[in-house]
Amino acid sequence: MRYRGVRAGLIGFAALMVAVGLTGVAKAATKSAALVSDPASVVDARVMSTGGGNDFPGVDMPFGMVQWSPDTSPSRPLGGGYSFNATQFRGFSLTHMAGPGCGAMQDLPILPMTGGLPSGDPGTHMEPFTHTGEVAQAGFYSVMSGAGSNIKTELTATMRSAMARWTFPATSQADLLIKLRDSQNGTSASTVTVVGTNEVHGSATSGHFCGAADTYTVHFDIIFDHPFAANPPIQAGPNSVFLTFNTTANRVVQAKVGISFVSDANAKANWQAENGTGFNFDTVRTNAHNAWNAMLNKIQISGGTTSQQQLFYTSLYHVLQHPNVVSDSNGQYMGFDKAVHTIAAGHAQYDQFSGWDIFHGQTQLSALVAPQQTSDIAQSLLNDAAQGSTHLMPQWGFMNSYNFVMAGDPAQIAIANYFAFGARSFDTATAKTVMVRQATTTNQVRPETALENQFGYIPSNGSYGCCNAHGFLSSQLEYDQADFALSRFLLAAPNPSASDMSTAAAMVNRANNWKNVFNPANKLLNPKLTSGAFVSGITPTSTNQYIEGTAAQYRFVVPFNQPALAALLGGNATTTSMLDSFFTVLDGSNGNDAFLSNEFDLGTPWFYNWTRAASHTQQVVNRMLNQFYHDTPSGFPDNDDLGTMSANFVWGALGFYPVTPGSADLIFNSPLFTQEIIHLPNGATMTVNAPQAGGGNFFVQSLNVNGASTTKNWIAASMWQNGVTLNFTLGSTASSWGSGAADAPPAYNGGGGVPNNLALNHPTTADGSCASTETSDKAVNGSISGGNSDKWCSLGAIGTQFWRVDLGGTHTINQIVIDHAGAGGEQTGWNTRDFNLQVSTDGTNFTTVATVTGNTANVTTHNITPVSARFVRLNIVTPTSNGDGAARIYEVQVFGT
Repeated sequence: MRYRGVRAGLIGFAALMVAVGLTGVAKAATKSAALVSDPASVVDARVMSTGGGNDFPGVDMPFGMVQWSPDTSPSRPLGGGYSFNATQFRGFSLTHMAGPGCGAMQDLPILPMTGGLPSGDPGTHMEPFTHTGEVAQAGFYSVMSGAGSNIKTELTATMRSAMARWTFPATSQADLLIKLRDSQNGTSASTVTVVGTNEVHGSATSGHFCGAADTYTVHFDIIFDHPFAANPPIQAGPNSVFLTFNTTANRVVQAKVGISFVSDANAKANWQAENGTGFNFDTVRTNAHNAWNAMLNKIQISGGTTSQQQLFYTSLYHVLQHPNVVSDSNGQYMGFDKAVHTIAAGHAQYDQFSGWDIFHGQTQLSALVAPQQTSDIAQSLLNDAAQGSTHLMPQWGFMNSYNFVMAGDPAQIAIANYFAFGARSFDTATAKTVMVRQATTTNQVRPETALENQFGYIPSNGSYGCCNAHGFLSSQLEYDQADFALSRFLLAAPNPSASDMSTAAAMVNRANNWKNVFNPANKLLNPKLTSGAFVSGITPTSTNQYIEGTAAQYRFVVPFNQPALAALLGGNATTTSMLDSFFTVLDGSNGNDAFLSNEFDLGTPWFYNWTRAASHTQQVVNRMLNQFYHDTPSGFPDNDDLGTMSANFVWGALGFYPVTPGSADLIFNSPLFTQEIIHLPNGATMTVNAPQAGGGNFFVQSLNVNGASTTKNWIAASMWQNGVTLNFTLGSTASSWGSGAADAPPAYNGGGGVPNNLALNHPTTADGSCASTETSDKAVNGSISGGNSDKWCSLGAIGTQFWRVDLGGTHTINQIVIDHAGAGGEQTGWNTRDFNLQVSTDGTNFTTVATVTGNTANVTTHNITPVSARFVRLNIVTPTSNGDGAARIYEVQVFGT
């Protein structure tokens, strides 16, 4: 996701490497067979912080709540807040985001200094800092600041708290300035209370991510191991708190700080639960270091250069920073309904889902390396749907709010990826219901559904009415990928029903709607009008209807049916030639060429594996890894987007990439390291040996899988997920390996029909309605997100309330889905408690096909033995579980043929 007006260039790397003095300068190859033993120390978190990457160098834990990191001035990069080129900084703020396309977080900077309270507005005061001696490892950050670089700051973290150790000069005026109103997007409100002589707590309210109206409040509690000095006194104002310590006898001041998005009390409870005993900075640092090593060592590597090893583990570190825990140590969190909820013990709620970005590699690595945490991340998306006003999984979930940034339905792909790569401890049954409903109704994530079903594509001149609907050609390709991923999940999740299988087939079919916008005249995926005519004037460099790219850059974005696209383009040889031309330039600076520093083009270098030109993939990926990725602050030219672009390096370096959405099949390029050991979620091991790797040896000559020779240029999930050994032989010249007709990965050309909601917009009757706006037809209008009147409601006598739909003809039906009160945003106590479902062919004689008692769910799915019916009737026995007499139904969907 990019909102910056100017794309950072690929210049100045050499000069910056010399200036920085990071370990990326003049590396010699290290062909040692020894595995990296301490990857947390190999990490340099300043990499990708400057010049576009916008990552932050400070401390956090894997998926942690706190990200304590410096914010520089005057440059304050989006989300990350740190520019290596700056010489002034505004303080160490407690929250950050790694490389988003919009400003975010950077709440509550704390600035160390000496001397008295600065004149003027203290909230704008800056201090100098230096990179001399700066350390930015996993779990530890240290820097010198102040006049003469006389203050040393050291930071470390726990999951929901952090710790600082400041070494001041010997002075009676060692100061800390807490800026209450200095969030990156502004601070609309703040509170503060000074407690005793060594504690401060309060809050700051910010938000407005990418221009959205929503806000959040972050609470903090900080306690010191020194009392505040009596003179000068503590000075508190509307935007800052100024604290002074006497360090003439002891130069070291330590602090513990907890944060919460629920309350000040929870912020204190968080540091007490995780770091409540004493002030032992080194112990906390060691624990953070060990926690990161436990994660990073899930993928062990040997060989490569020191620079490549640092890039690999720094990239993997970035992958594991988001989404973030937002539930407190007591389980409380702020839900999408802006109410406090409590997560079950042993689990956590997560937020910050950069949806459009992370499904391109980050989600898969997260599940592979951290299956337990990632299972909770998947469940968090489902909790968002249950609690949010739209009852949808967010496109871009930021701080318990929808904002409809970007396009597509990426949460579908995220959940399918999580499951495919081993994160499976979440409510898969509810996931199916939520995902299918989101994919098959017209709603605020998919406002185009009805028209796509009608036309087989998303018309550029259609009327959509809400939710940032834009870039309709790109949006369609995003939805196509989401539909395909949903199909994989429905087939892979436990207990697939006949309905699941039917829906999966239909989703594959709809995923191939991209064929309907292929224009043979210009060989592009070309937007269309409702008339069926292609939008005229589209050329390879056109940007109209394409999000953050051109028509040429979207031409190959069909990551599940490459052979069909290749055939339309003129066959394998023609497509290979087009790809070669496309990858002449990789950074998007030429609209005719690839844009591999932006997410939508990720995976396209592996297209060659379907066109019998696997060596071209190996060459392009090697170029990409070496051109884009450098272990310097300006080591990447564009936003990291919450670890997505870092994930691209990790996959490329491993020698394969998860091209197909929702599938764990891996498509080969070639390994960067001589050995890689991946510890899989089930305890098995995937070992990759490539003893010739290094220098110009990136062409695959041969491959053995578990000792058997193969020329297949991909490996099925079933082959590697239970453990496997891959032995590559690499060389400096291209070979014919992987170019046989039978070597290509699977592709999915579709078949079946789009799930057909037989009840949609058909005639209805009922015993009555609560209001003139709550009539029976509202239950078949395809929407649940139109407010509390977007429903049928009845105040009839208990036991007589009913609703009926005429399907207009006899059909074979096999599933009925009902959205009750909670699905529409009302209280769950109003969900229909007891009811039955009946069917009829003549409207007179009805047969009961489902009986439900004691229901509390927002959505109920009723899989029934296929039966012929024209009429479906819902009889309500007990309308609610809390005694309210009104029956409330937001939507009834009837599926069949």
